[in-house]
Amino acid sequence: MSTLKQSNLKIAAVQYDIQWLDKNTNFKKLETMIGDFFEGHEAIDLLLLPETFSTGFCLDDSSVKEAEDGGTDLIWLKKMAAAHNCVVAGTVFVKQGDKKANRFYWASPDGSVEYYDKRHLFRLGNEGDFVSQGKIRKIFEINGIKILPQVCYDLRFPVWSRNRQDYDLLVNVANWPAVRRSVWDTLLKARAIENQVFVVGVNRVGDDGLGVDHSGGTTVVDFTGESLIGAKDNHQQVISIELDFSALEKYKRSFPAYLDADDFEIG
Repeated sequence: MSTLKQSNLKIAAVQYDIQWLDKNTNFKKLETMIGDFFEGHEAIDLLLLPETFSTGFCLDDSSVKEAEDGGTDLIWLKKMAAAHNCVVAGTVFVKQGDKKANRFYWASPDGSVEYYDKRHLFRLGNEGDFVSQGKIRKIFEINGIKILPQVCYDLRFPVWSRNRQDYDLLVNVANWPAVRRSVWDTLLKARAIENQVFVVGVNRVGDDGLGVDHSGGTTVVDFTGESLIGAKDNHQQVISIELDFSALEKYKRSFPAYLDADDFEIG
């Protein structure tokens, strides 16, 4: 078990209707929603946005990819992180060879940036035809609290999520369709229970440019699988919560199931 430098983390998650291929509108909408949120709340540590927050999940348009240095999307993320003094994170498509990466950017208020590239590509939507597969599992950290980033379809694959006692919180940002919403709800709880961690799932609402409906389901789940807070379905909303990681450590001491986990390696 990790030794935490601090026991609490304040998190906010934005559920909204991403406008198809309209970055300026999405940036303005997010700035308004986030600005309104901060007018009524104290400082937070981490602000999470849905997958492909600036464009929607558009695979086959070759223009939908930022430069390898992150382009305008990363500039905007860094600006928001500095303005609100918190980590701001979400995914964008970034040029990678003759394809693109579905890149989860983690922008800190000091201007530093880390990233994770989505590992599991959605075969049913032919994502692999346009997107390069991420190879490296990443762990990010805020004040000693270790965080595993994931993107949408990654949620279905428990081996990639397996807690090696190297993280305390799993975050998954998604464009998860309404037709499979019950799967989203179930897997978020399953990943929390089996890994004995907090889980935050961030999803969009509304129809995308392909006519796919999204109902939301943005939520925070504790290490027993109980939902602590959730956004209203089909509603644009910022939710926030302060998580107590000392409660997680206490729970793992009283119920140390992780000690019986199988050893394994990912190829």
